[in-house]
Amino acid sequence: MKSKKLTALILVGMLLGILVGYLFRQHAGDDAAAIKSFVDGMSILTDIFLRLIKMIIAPLVISTLVVGIAKMGDAKSVGRIGGKTMGWFIGASLVSLTLGLIMVNILKPGVALNLPLPDLHADSGIKAGALSLKDFVTHAIPKSVFEAMANNEILQIVIFSVFFGSAMAALGDRAKALIDVIDVVAHVMLKVTSYVMNFAPLAVFGAIAATVAKEGLSILGTYGKFMAQFYFSIGILWALLIAVGVLIVGPRLLHLMGMIKEPLLLSFTTASSEAAYPKTLEQLERFGVSNKIASFVLPMGYSFNLDGSMMYCTFAVIFIAQAYGIDLTLAQEISMLLILMLTSKGMAGVPRASLVVIAATLAQFNIPEAGLLLLLGIDHFLDMGRSATNVVGNSIATAVVAKWEGELKRH
Repeated sequence: MKSKKLTALILVGMLLGILVGYLFRQHAGDDAAAIKSFVDGMSILTDIFLRLIKMIIAPLVISTLVVGIAKMGDAKSVGRIGGKTMGWFIGASLVSLTLGLIMVNILKPGVALNLPLPDLHADSGIKAGALSLKDFVTHAIPKSVFEAMANNEILQIVIFSVFFGSAMAALGDRAKALIDVIDVVAHVMLKVTSYVMNFAPLAVFGAIAATVAKEGLSILGTYGKFMAQFYFSIGILWALLIAVGVLIVGPRLLHLMGMIKEPLLLSFTTASSEAAYPKTLEQLERFGVSNKIASFVLPMGYSFNLDGSMMYCTFAVIFIAQAYGIDLTLAQEISMLLILMLTSKGMAGVPRASLVVIAATLAQFNIPEAGLLLLLGIDHFLDMGRSATNVVGNSIATAVVAKWEGELKRH
C-alpha cells in the first residue's frame, strides 16, 4: 500500500474512531457494563494489529541486525558505531529529562490543584519497579535467544545479534552463504510487514473509539491545561532534537521528518512506538541510511533512547509533587534527574513502563504514590505524544550516527 494512501486511511480511522466513540458514549451514558463491552469489542481490532506487529518484530530485528553487523566486518567497527550511538543516546536522554524538569517548573501545571496529602502508602495500583543494576544486567543478557524472541525483548535480541553477526563476520567467506540466507529472510520479513500494515487503519479506529468511549471527551477538558502544557513541552523537545539533527546531518533532515509522518501517525494513534518500528526502518533506508546502521541503531533506541517517555517521567513526578504542595529543592530535583537517567534504561521491557518508573521515583522522594491516580485517566492520551516523540528521537539518532559513519547516501 502506498505511503500517502495508508496515511490518509489512518487519519480516516482516527476521525471515525472519535465520532463512533463519542456517539456511543452519549448513547450509553453511565452504563459501565455497556461501555466495557464496547471497549472490549473495539480493542480487539487494536490487539490484533499489535499482536501482528509483535509477531514480526523479533524476526525482522534479528535478521536485519545480524546481516548488518556481518557486513560491517570486524568487531572494532561494531564497537565504534556502538560507542557513537550510546554517546548520542546519553546526550538526548539528559536533554529530555532536563527539559521536562525545566518546563514543569516554569509552567507549574500542578500548583492550582492544591490537593490534601493522602496516606503516603496509599496504593495507586501501579507496581513500582525501577531497575537496579542487577535487574538491568539480568534483563539485558538473554539466557535463551528463543525466549528473548518469544517475549520480544529487543535489547536481548540486539545483544545476541551482535555476537552472532560478529562471529559470522570473523568467519569471512565461510559464512557468506548463511549471510545470504538471512538477508533473504530480512527481505521476506519486510514484505510481511507491508501486509501487516494494511490492517493499521482498523487498528487506529479501534484504539481511538475505545479510548473516547471509555474516558469520554470531557476528560480532555478536565485535564486540558496539563495536557496542553505537556504537548507544548514535547513540541520544544522536537524542535531541539531536529535543530541539532539539522546541524549535523544538514537541511535534508527535514525531509526525513516528512518521510516518517506515517510511522509517526501510527505510533501516535496506537500509543505504541513498537507499532511504528517496521515502517520507521523502511523509511530510514529510503532516506539513505545504510541497512547496517539502521538495523543496529534503531532497535537499540527502543531500550536506550525513549526521549518522550523520559521527558514525561520528570514532568509527571514534579507535577504530582506540585499538586500536593510538596516543594523539592534544586539538589533533590537534580538527584531525581540522575536517578531517572539510570532507572529509565530498559523501561521498554516493562508493562506501562513510564508509570512504573514514576511510581518508583515517587517513593524515593516521599511523594504520595497515590498521585499517579491523577494521571491514569489521561495516560493513553499522554502516551500518544510520548510514543510519537520516541519515533522522532530514534529516527534522528539513526540519521546522525549514519552521517558520522559516512553511511548516509545522497538521493
